[in-house]
Amino acid sequence: MSWPHGYGHLPLGVVDSTLNEAARRAAEFAGPTWITAETQTEARGRRGRPWANPAGNFAATLVLPAVLPEAAALRSFVASLALFDAFAGLTGRAEALALKWPNDVLFNGGKVAGILLEGLQAGGRLSGLAIGIGVNLAQAPGAGEVEPGALRPVSLAGETGLAVSPGDFLEALAPAYATWEAQFASHGFAPIRSAWLARAARLGETVTARLPGGEVTGVMREVDEAGQLVLSTPHGLRRIAAGDIFF
Repeated sequence: MSWPHGYGHLPLGVVDSTLNEAARRAAEFAGPTWITAETQTEARGRRGRPWANPAGNFAATLVLPAVLPEAAALRSFVASLALFDAFAGLTGRAEALALKWPNDVLFNGGKVAGILLEGLQAGGRLSGLAIGIGVNLAQAPGAGEVEPGALRPVSLAGETGLAVSPGDFLEALAPAYATWEAQFASHGFAPIRSAWLARAARLGETVTARLPGGEVTGVMREVDEAGQLVLSTPHGLRRIAAGDIFF
């Protein structure tokens, strides 16, 4: 697939974090721009957790200028679908893939990629969005490097034997993202939501959402029009805007 029209690319060597680099450089970009790095010294995941980024893995942040606040969080679903398509195209194994709410991609049931969204500020207002993406292409972190109870980390190489370089992965991911972003811009969240649910992990099964105030266990029914997870619990439906899901 060819590089998407209107998207830039800033390749870097060693950075603290591509997300940090996005915050520093966002004002330089006239349009959506991918920032990639060979090495991140302070890579992070959700809630500030460290993200292991050994050599050969993929580290990137996509900067989207001028994002509406109400649509910012929904880009996690756009990015998830793009990752799904990139993996499926490179491996031919769509059946091995699933999307875990709100921001993970699974391969053979293990976590192979994660997404982290951060708003970009200018003058006290949201000026854009940084979509951080980490992919275990060559290596996965050890079990002791992830939160207790979290899904096992896997790598693309470990699960398939394929050696995919970060550059080749970007060549697959960037056009896939542009396609889904165009769909989102033209038709809103409804088709994105439907496509995501068709690829969702554990839909119709019991999961546990770990929230700041405790845990909620229920059957995963859907993702609603606002991107919230909907669980069926003994006390009725529970909508969850943000949290960590365990199963």
